[in-house]
Amino acid sequence: MEWEKLLTDKRLGKKINPPYDPVKYYMSEFEKDYWRIINSASFRRLQDKTQVFPLDKSDFVRTRLTHSIETSSLAKQLTAMITKNIAIYEKDTPYKISAAQAALAGDIAMCGGLLHDIGNPPFGHFGEVIIRDWFKNNLEEYAYKGKPLGDILSPQMKNDLYIFEGNAQALRLVIKLHHVDSEFGLNLTTSVLNTVVKYPADSLSVNGKHANVKNHKIGYYLSESDEFSKITEDTGTNIKNCYCRHPLTFILEAADDIAYATADLEDAFKKGFFSIETFIEFFENELHKYEKQLTKEQIEKSNLLIEKFNELKDQFKNERSKEILIFQNWISHVRDWLLYSAAYGFTHSYTKIMEGTFKKDIFGESFHGGTIRILKSAMYEFVYSSPSIIKMELAAQSILNALLDKFIPAVIYYAEDCAKDPLHKQTKAKRNLTDLISENYKENYLKSKTDDPDYNLYLRLLLVTDFISGMTDSYAKNLYQELSGLY
Repeated sequence: MEWEKLLTDKRLGKKINPPYDPVKYYMSEFEKDYWRIINSASFRRLQDKTQVFPLDKSDFVRTRLTHSIETSSLAKQLTAMITKNIAIYEKDTPYKISAAQAALAGDIAMCGGLLHDIGNPPFGHFGEVIIRDWFKNNLEEYAYKGKPLGDILSPQMKNDLYIFEGNAQALRLVIKLHHVDSEFGLNLTTSVLNTVVKYPADSLSVNGKHANVKNHKIGYYLSESDEFSKITEDTGTNIKNCYCRHPLTFILEAADDIAYATADLEDAFKKGFFSIETFIEFFENELHKYEKQLTKEQIEKSNLLIEKFNELKDQFKNERSKEILIFQNWISHVRDWLLYSAAYGFTHSYTKIMEGTFKKDIFGESFHGGTIRILKSAMYEFVYSSPSIIKMELAAQSILNALLDKFIPAVIYYAEDCAKDPLHKQTKAKRNLTDLISENYKENYLKSKTDDPDYNLYLRLLLVTDFISGMTDSYAKNLYQELSGLY
């Protein structure tokens, strides 16, 4: 892969021409992307979407919006660290990057950070699980003109639903479900779009066993396969008919992991899910558990982080809010180390990344490859298994299942010509439900229809996942209550 193509400013739609002299008043294409993203309704909705704590009433915890802004900032900072390192220490590499290209790469990574969770449904990653499980458990219960839906849809169509993924939904959202000035949604540059696709794999290629990180989850649906092919053609990430990860995707993923493993853990501490002593005990036990999988240097570096607590305890021993100050400062210290580790991991594997042959995340062989795993494990130990989160997730399950129960059967005959087949048509109640779906989404369906009735049925099912994924937590809860007669 070559940076010149990887940083392309091509778009799927027409070029954006400003009303002023673009030479005299210059704005890069990626700065235009940044404005388009933050000005979009989907980005604003992230302020009422769960990051970790569903429907939380506290005003200090992260939402998807604040998490995305933090990830965006970390991605730009990390890109600057990496490109500077490459320029200084990788002088013999055939994959040189200029200062001007480094600046553009930072802008692209920053846009990617804003977008990386924009396709996630309400109630966090648990919302994805609920949608997947609903289709696995219920798809066969519905029929179209007497045939079960499972017998009509192709394996890939079914897999798109069975392993529904917010990352794939993000690509669909930004290129199909917005109406700005192009038939391609927000009409973002293909380099930004490619960076956001963490997993350049369709639902038939997914391998959850981590053999190759790019196949860990689905990155695009059948409905966007043509557009994704064009994106990879523009950026040069299609090597010998094999889709490779955009190099900036590794940086975006690392920034996301750092934000999740530090900021979200800080929120959990402030909410009282664990104490410093409990956390230290957990960290040491986990480090011992991973001992055989880590190098001597990784173990030493992780132990130094624990020793940092003693230094901070002395520093803040006379402060009234010393517990919070200690943990906040420790998290800040850890974040700096993780940024360094991610930068090292990228430059250490730079050639393989640029050749499209690197199969892991960039933390694995760094000093803190063990630390990042322990911090992620801490979230599951202290947060996701807590009664308060479990109760909220059960509530989310009731809400999303009820909405899918209503809207999936409602769209099966939506916009179908049933004049000659009156037994198979929408009822008045189902038309009323369909009327609640966003006009943008319905317009996209009508525009995307083909002569293939099976494919059209698949698109109608996506119409519902589009609608539900676009909901905020509060909207989903309120709509569920209204349709259930609970006021």
